[in-house]
Amino acid sequence: MLLPSSRGANSSSLIPPLPPGTRARAVRAEDNMADSTVQSDGRSGGIVISDDWPGYSLDLFSYPAHYSGDLDCVIVPHGVIMDRTERLARNIMDDLGDHDIVVLCVLKGGYQFCADLVDRIKALSRNSNRTIPMRVHFIRLKSYLNDQSTEDLHILGEEDLSFLAGKNVLIVEAIVDTGKTMKTLLEHVEAFRPKMIKVAGLLVKRVPFNSAWVPDYVGFEIPNRFVVGYALDYNEYFRDLNHICVISESGKIKYKV
Repeated sequence: MLLPSSRGANSSSLIPPLPPGTRARAVRAEDNMADSTVQSDGRSGGIVISDDWPGYSLDLFSYPAHYSGDLDCVIVPHGVIMDRTERLARNIMDDLGDHDIVVLCVLKGGYQFCADLVDRIKALSRNSNRTIPMRVHFIRLKSYLNDQSTEDLHILGEEDLSFLAGKNVLIVEAIVDTGKTMKTLLEHVEAFRPKMIKVAGLLVKRVPFNSAWVPDYVGFEIPNRFVVGYALDYNEYFRDLNHICVISESGKIKYKV
């Protein structure tokens, strides 16, 4: 399965005028992506974006002017995120339809993905004989300093999850890299004895020393590049960016703490 086109990400009126030759280069870039992007085996594998995929030119998309110079490329356009999220919602409906579930949203980076995923599950429930009664709760994790994941995982907010006892739980996370953070969270949640736990991850990053743990529902498998946007941040910046983009080295320096 090839990465879907960015249809729906922006209307043509939002795309800035392109200099001569840019559109031809953009077409070639999409052709390259078609050649290098494949669906991994099994539904849970997600859409695999290869290491040599250069991303889309920023000139093809609308994004906040205050991030000019802070980004290298768009790696997943907003419209593609929406299309993939709808497919994940259908998969979840197929698996969990007619089950009462508790959605546990991992903040802060997961809030946009969780909101869009829940909206699409609700839409499917309204138009289907099957339905998923949902309650949404939030938990906040903090493990990054600048662009590096640290060994210290802080669970903030609802540490007492006793209400999960005997419940079907869907954890929604924006990005999984080494898997250590999610493993720690799963151990924390399992201590409250839920009936079932499923995990939906929008992004899974290919990194060294990956634990090989994979969420039950995966949007995209991406290269080991630091990405921002769609609520993913770098020191609290870039959450207001609709697309998932690769931050530039100058951007890392500019917003470093």
